[in-house]
Amino acid sequence: MVLLTAGAAGAGRPAVDGLVLPRSGVFMIGYVHSIYRAPSAEVFTAEGRRFTMRAVVSTSGGVIDYYALDGERARAGGLWTLRLAAPATYDELPLIATPVGRRTLIAGGRCLPLYPAEGAVDVRLAVALALDDRGVPCRPPFDALAVTASRSS
Repeated sequence: MVLLTAGAAGAGRPAVDGLVLPRSGVFMIGYVHSIYRAPSAEVFTAEGRRFTMRAVVSTSGGVIDYYALDGERARAGGLWTLRLAAPATYDELPLIATPVGRRTLIAGGRCLPLYPAEGAVDVRLAVALALDDRGVPCRPPFDALAVTASRSS
């Protein structure tokens, strides 16, 4: 199991697994939907050590329907968006990351892949302080989603 925290107590900038967050606190967990094979992301805002899922974005309307959650649906710029009627707040979020779904953190126009080259890894996301940004420029398919996230920042 990987515990995603970073930084020294009282020093650094807010980050998720070392991916430094923009001032807005907006970040995404990008992935490729296993059924629709569509780049998608869950959109969060961080406040303090907690973070709240506020929306889902995808290149496929089917992914939005797959969530089966109440909220406002819209399409703009080639992306479908579902703004959740009841946002969900977390202190930490356990995930399984694989090369199939390619879970990737996205914030401030930068990406941090969470998945291994093969197999699976348990990931536990949490907001912590980081001294350095571990993010890299986003590559396809997440580069288009990164632009969406940076516009929200």
